[in-house]
Amino acid sequence: DYGTVISRIDIVRAVRAGESYQTLPFVRPGGEILLRLHGWPKVETVLFAIDAIEALGIRPADVSPDHWRHLHNRLSVNEPFHAYSHDQHRAWLKRAELGDPGDEGEGR
Repeated sequence: DYGTVISRIDIVRAVRAGESYQTLPFVRPGGEILLRLHGWPKVETVLFAIDAIEALGIRPADVSPDHWRHLHNRLSVNEPFHAYSHDQHRAWLKRAELGDPGDEGEGR
């Protein structure tokens, strides 16, 4: 009777001046939405994925934006996803150092 009304999680990258962004309630001016899911089973899965990333000794804020997009896309259609790994993280850090144009790379 008095339980949770809605379960939702958004993972958003802060944008630099001049970058395009999406608007979100209570986020000014907005940001690049990397993951946006609702419903307790999906939110819980994201929270477990965040716990697994932290167990690797990696801060979730430092994770590749591509991983959050992957997680969003797979969970949106109820498909399994790939867990984040140290190898993937090292590759992301190297790409970010090089200023990969495929990712704005300021998630670090």
